[in-house]
Amino acid sequence: MQMMEFFLYDGERQERAIKETLNILRVIENESGLSEKMFIGGNTIGLADIALGWVAHTLPVMEEVVGVKFITIDAFPHLHSWVKNFLEIPDIKNNLPPHEQLVEYFRERRKVFLAMASHHHHH
Repeated sequence: MQMMEFFLYDGERQERAIKETLNILRVIENESGLSEKMFIGGNTIGLADIALGWVAHTLPVMEEVVGVKFITIDAFPHLHSWVKNFLEIPDIKNNLPPHEQLVEYFRERRKVFLAMASHHHHH
């Protein structure tokens, strides 16, 4: 997925990927109807929210590992509150692995990806 690229690379390629990620988030922010509603399909959670769920729980972990912040209250006020609403839903809250555990996991993954990327780069 395009949005994951910032996590897979560093340097110039990562810079580009960060811009692309911001563009995609901007589209979601503006086109999803979140300005009027709590969730994408209305005031209850729906399939579109579930499909975007990784933005709520995985993206913050990646942000932490990489040291970038995408979804700030200033840049994406609607997405920002959507993330909060999404993570407040008991079924979701209670089924997510602990944040620290995810950070640890993704830290390891990133090492692997960067090693692979630099390996390919030299061949």
